[in-house]
Amino acid sequence: MVYFCVVKEDKNISKAERTRQFIIEKTAPIFNKKGYAGTSLSDMTEATGLTKGSIYGNFADKDEVALAAFDYNIEKLGALTRAGMAGRQTVREQLMVYVDVYEGYSKYPFPEGGCPIMNTTVDADDTHPVLKSKVCHVVLAWKDRLVKLIEKGIATKEFHKEVDPEQTALTLIALIEGAILINRATGQVGHRKSVMKSVEKLIREL
Repeated sequence: MVYFCVVKEDKNISKAERTRQFIIEKTAPIFNKKGYAGTSLSDMTEATGLTKGSIYGNFADKDEVALAAFDYNIEKLGALTRAGMAGRQTVREQLMVYVDVYEGYSKYPFPEGGCPIMNTTVDADDTHPVLKSKVCHVVLAWKDRLVKLIEKGIATKEFHKEVDPEQTALTLIALIEGAILINRATGQVGHRKSVMKSVEKLIREL
């Protein structure tokens, strides 16, 4: 699932692969903002400057474009947190990267349209089972990564031994995604920042 941001003129990449990558990059923001149902073929042709035949000559159908676009947006989001964690020494500092990214994501190259996990969950629930399954996989993988980090913090005695890694990981995800939902529902950035302060407090008290 790694195809981060830029179409590269790599001799090892075929013209067809470069075209697929180009279509993914150009349509990913649209799917993230408008959702699967709200994104039309005309949206895709306008964003890419390609014809319907060119798009569907590289993808079987709209579903395949949407799934690839979701993977792209998730990879872009994951790249932000991985880059932030790479410079942090302790587990607590690594977890604080989520606070940095989600509290002030306007400062980062965040996926256009906001959090693809939240957006796609709302969009795909009861309407697109394959996309919904992808979101489920992403959330559970996120939870597992957090559990491993928290377990590491306990093993190194950075965190209290009484901390429940699974419960804490799920709580962190719920708070982060809840902050995004409240911000989106109210249009108030301050509400998101208030919830993220609770995330910071939880991490500091582990």
